[in-house]
Amino acid sequence: MSLSDDINACRICRRRFLATKTGHAPAPVVWFEKEARILIAGQAPGARAHASGKPFTDASGERLRDWLDIDTRIFYDTSKVAIVPMAFCFPGYNAKGGDLPPPNICAKTWRLRVMEHIGEVRLTVLLGAHAQSWHFGKKTVMTDTVMAWRDHAPCVFSLPHPSWRNNSWIKKNIWFEADLLPTLRSQVKEALK
Repeated sequence: MSLSDDINACRICRRRFLATKTGHAPAPVVWFEKEARILIAGQAPGARAHASGKPFTDASGERLRDWLDIDTRIFYDTSKVAIVPMAFCFPGYNAKGGDLPPPNICAKTWRLRVMEHIGEVRLTVLLGAHAQSWHFGKKTVMTDTVMAWRDHAPCVFSLPHPSWRNNSWIKKNIWFEADLLPTLRSQVKEALK
């Protein structure tokens, strides 16, 4: 069996997911190949990705592709872009309908194996505090980490999650679209050469 097959067969969070408001079964969204040039590390697939089996098949994906300045053809080409969230399954919703965080057991079980499998990438894009904390090896505050983007560029870029929930953050932090995104887009083009 391949690593992708092993992850697709994983059911370690079955009881946890059945106990959520959505009461769903695990359905890992595995989207990587060896030697991808760009790594996108996010939180976990959303409900639409859970249903489609394809990451970022929603408005967040549209925004992320705009931020990266790439089309769906390139974005979904696993030889170019690896999409490896901190948890491979949709974690479900809490009682109030909010997203649950990615279960830590997923990253503990799979993350190192996946990173070794992919190998060295040219560009890493970290979406949100969960991915940023894991990759930097310490608890991070998303805004502080994104504001310090120059400390890790040109090989690593920390971004907020592209969700509509971050619209007010984006409006407050005008430097994000004015300064960070043009540099990120330039690095994406460079990584894909």
